[in-house]
Amino acid sequence: MCVVGQPPAGCRPRLSRLVCKAVPPTQSNRTYLLVSLGCPKNLVDSECMAGLLRLEGYEMVGEEERADFALVNTCGFIADARAESYGVIEEMLERKRCGALRAVIVAGCLAERNREALLSRYPEIDQVVGVFAREEIAVAVSRVLEGRDEHRAVFLPPPSRPLADEGRLRITSPHVGYLKIAEGCDRRCAFCTIPQIRGHYASKPIEHVVAEARALADDGVRELVVIAQDTSYYGRDLYGAPRLADLLAELDATEGLAWIRLMYLYPHDVTDRLIERIARARRVLPYLDLPLQHASDRLLRRMRRGVTRAETERLLGRLRRGIDGLVLRTTLMTGFPGETDAEFEELLDFVRRERFERLGVFVFSPEPGTPAAEMQGAVPPQVARARRERLMAAQQEIAFAYNRAQVGRRRDVLIDGPVPGQAHAYLGRTVADAPEIDAAVYVTGEGLVPGQIVPVEIVESRGYDLIGVARSPEKGSELFFGEIAH
Repeated sequence: MCVVGQPPAGCRPRLSRLVCKAVPPTQSNRTYLLVSLGCPKNLVDSECMAGLLRLEGYEMVGEEERADFALVNTCGFIADARAESYGVIEEMLERKRCGALRAVIVAGCLAERNREALLSRYPEIDQVVGVFAREEIAVAVSRVLEGRDEHRAVFLPPPSRPLADEGRLRITSPHVGYLKIAEGCDRRCAFCTIPQIRGHYASKPIEHVVAEARALADDGVRELVVIAQDTSYYGRDLYGAPRLADLLAELDATEGLAWIRLMYLYPHDVTDRLIERIARARRVLPYLDLPLQHASDRLLRRMRRGVTRAETERLLGRLRRGIDGLVLRTTLMTGFPGETDAEFEELLDFVRRERFERLGVFVFSPEPGTPAAEMQGAVPPQVARARRERLMAAQQEIAFAYNRAQVGRRRDVLIDGPVPGQAHAYLGRTVADAPEIDAAVYVTGEGLVPGQIVPVEIVESRGYDLIGVARSPEKGSELFFGEIAH
């Protein structure tokens, strides 16, 4: 189980901090604290490293006082993510100086991006492990604990095929699992560092992905969240054309899963065939995360997005018409170099017209090594932040109206757990709410358990969240005590 902190509002990827609580102890007394930062793709890497350490007899603990060493899996996507990563590194190094930790090992995207510069900045770091060297984590830990310091940085080139994500020690809620279907990215958006950090797009073969999904289902996962840097591109590198629709057909047949959620789709490869597959699926949710970034054609060209506003609007229309009850999430950017007042107003108008159920906004961050960092026409940070606030205010009206429209309706809710300190009260999510990103439903009921899907009558909306009462599917006035829905 993980305790999840709150990120800066509107950031994407979500800047989450996970400090993992104790797992069943091994026979060894070698213990470590895992701090996993960044997006779900990074979380999968953390789980894989934890699985490798478990095989070598290391025990993950949640109490910092019990840890022999700390493993920090960092994010380096944008400035806010780097700042958070630096802050955690400094916190762990301070614990080392005080004698509370024997060692600090830093892995992940910031490690991959900054490499030896990270050791120059923080010479007390014991090991730096790159993204593609995650399989070497146990060797790196052993080297530190045995006092061998001949190699303090471990980096490997991107493999021709993605690393297998089997044997993970999952640190999410037991009923939620992330399935990474590809690594890297072939897009060249002007503002993005992901291709530099994680290399070219590389899909896992369909049969490998399906095997991972079945293993997760056997491990108790009820909600499977499908992720990649560009999910809709899946399979193009392996099969010559996108194959997400074919993959979803296989995943939809996986027994034990209840919900399959799609994140991080790029507009280009969302085909009519994919839309039809989602619409007809039993388990694939009518929820799509489709980051769009902007609505101005000139800015979209400067961003190298390869899509126009008109094409985007046609796609959104096809999605709304083709998938009943669709919930759309998008992410937008303010302050991209050259953004004018008029272009921002165009973006604001776009948001008000399209009425996305879920939306996040982040302020442009000039990332070293990207074309956007060298572009003329920098927008003052205070202007970019003010534009973000205006967008979020407009979206708040839309989101609150959407929630008010849910009152009086019945919605299936996946129970995440009890509300601490309150009897007969539970936290859950509808299909409209991705874990750790979107809103929540506060459910009154009895005997509910995490991972259970219950029909809930929505009785009130409070801002972004909903309040409901668990009902029997047979009798509207009774609380629901049934088995986990399949």
